[in-house]
Amino acid sequence: MTDHDVLATAQRLGSRALAWLDASHETGFGGLDDNITIDIADPNNAYKPIGECALAASLVLREGVTGPVDAERARRMLAFGWSQLRDGNLLYERQLRHLLLTDPLEVYAHFVRAGYRHPPLEELVASLAELRSVHAAETVPNRRLAIANARRVTGLERRATDWSALAATTWLGSTPEPWAVDWATGYDITHTVFHLTDWGARPENLPEPMRAYVRDWLPVWLDIWLEVGQWDLAAELLVVDACIGEPVTGRQGWEALAAVQREDGLIPRDDAQPVAEEPEQAFKDHEHTAVVAVVASTVTLSRALGGAQAALA
Repeated sequence: MTDHDVLATAQRLGSRALAWLDASHETGFGGLDDNITIDIADPNNAYKPIGECALAASLVLREGVTGPVDAERARRMLAFGWSQLRDGNLLYERQLRHLLLTDPLEVYAHFVRAGYRHPPLEELVASLAELRSVHAAETVPNRRLAIANARRVTGLERRATDWSALAATTWLGSTPEPWAVDWATGYDITHTVFHLTDWGARPENLPEPMRAYVRDWLPVWLDIWLEVGQWDLAAELLVVDACIGEPVTGRQGWEALAAVQREDGLIPRDDAQPVAEEPEQAFKDHEHTAVVAVVASTVTLSRALGGAQAALA
């Protein structure tokens, strides 16, 4: 398979995944219940998918390497998500009631990337940033990177961020024994790279020792998670490959994901259990994998084709 074939596979995989996400939203999946409140009992199921889909859609528009059909799908998904969040008012009310939560800012950042703004939320977040308690909140290292990147994207970074210091506190920053990686640590690795580089827009922000370490071991880690059928984590590792500069994993990951993608665009989270026959349950179970596939495809194509942000590399 040539490089051109790899890119064609990546483009087809991402486009089909985006179409499935868009069609699911058109069916009403992924929306909030009409009686939802800011005290969301289960944010990972009720609220997080909106932010994830907004992330994928915002990157499609940011990179500018997709066709008009996919660009329109991305805009439609963002409009759907913003309407579900009551034009940002739900984020504002949630942040106002729960001062130490960071998910309103992190979700908001994906919409800001695509041009949406909510001035009262920005004023509130800026005000809260002056509180010692906000900066003293005990948060795992890669989550601190997520918060810092959300502030950077939204323009609400009021104090200089020491990215090197934040990176050094992560698992990846210690460049530990690579064979010690496990499932949870695999996701820690990927998100450290995502937030340091703002999903591939700033590959130079990944410190060189970490970059060299990832380039050495990423193909091995990808082999492991492909072998055990963890398609979601494998897709995240393909995003990492696109975020670090010249890709090092080759065609294997793309071929494996393309082989398990269904005709409608759904990509199973893993091979541990069959995909639910009920469409809404299938969306809940496998939405994240489709999102990651869209991101992996978009950033990979952009780096290869000289997309909107490639000049930053």
